[in-house]
Amino acid sequence: MSQTTATNEAAEQAATDETVLSIQGVVKRFGSNIVLRGLDLDVRRHEVVVLLGASGSGKSTLLRCANLLERVDDGQIFLSGQDITDPSINADKIRAQIGVVFQHYNLFPHMSVIDNVTLAARKVHGWSPEEAAERGMSLLERIGLASKAREFPDRLSGGQQQRVAIVRALATNPELLLLDEITSALDPMLVGEVLDLVREVKDGGSTILMATHEIGFARQVADRVVFLERGKIVEQGPPEEVIGNPKMPQTQEFLARVFH
Repeated sequence: MSQTTATNEAAEQAATDETVLSIQGVVKRFGSNIVLRGLDLDVRRHEVVVLLGASGSGKSTLLRCANLLERVDDGQIFLSGQDITDPSINADKIRAQIGVVFQHYNLFPHMSVIDNVTLAARKVHGWSPEEAAERGMSLLERIGLASKAREFPDRLSGGQQQRVAIVRALATNPELLLLDEITSALDPMLVGEVLDLVREVKDGGSTILMATHEIGFARQVADRVVFLERGKIVEQGPPEEVIGNPKMPQTQEFLARVFH
């Protein structure tokens, strides 16, 4: 192996090992209800981490804290080494580095598909209309929806709308992509096309933290599965271990309910 090749491989490995999101001792309360209980979690660059757990386990709250839609009550969250829980931080600048997709699409109904996709690039990141449109059309072409660019969201199926929402989140090349139960509002017939896009996004090297109830999909795409119960991590590891051979009784019980 040449010295140049070895150096390049070392640089690639360092980039892969770099922690993009670091959640340290995070506590989140809503009144007397403690939803996150001193939770610690790191997500490395190009890693896909899937959160599993019953309703109320803290999955969505964790994602909302990571995007500063909810402020933590204790602990710290770092994005690429920057403490984003610092009260003096500009939350909008942080959110501009993170792509988020929720279960209910959240497309602007009065805007065309292409305008939805390019809005953040134009208004937040200051891209020219031409640059934003070129990027947007390239992404829509990739998911087979370029012909729908001038349509309004209500002319699209639920699966198409969710794919547009994912493309919108990817349009500005975010540091981190957060996906919150993105198939739970879809007709079962449409789930596959959305999950296919997430699989493609993963293959493109994106860093993803996602909550899902699609256990089979988690097994296929996750680099690491994290099982939550009552705001704490009970078990984590490769999907073949956590899903295929869980060690903790809570994980075993949860998966037994899901599969039967």
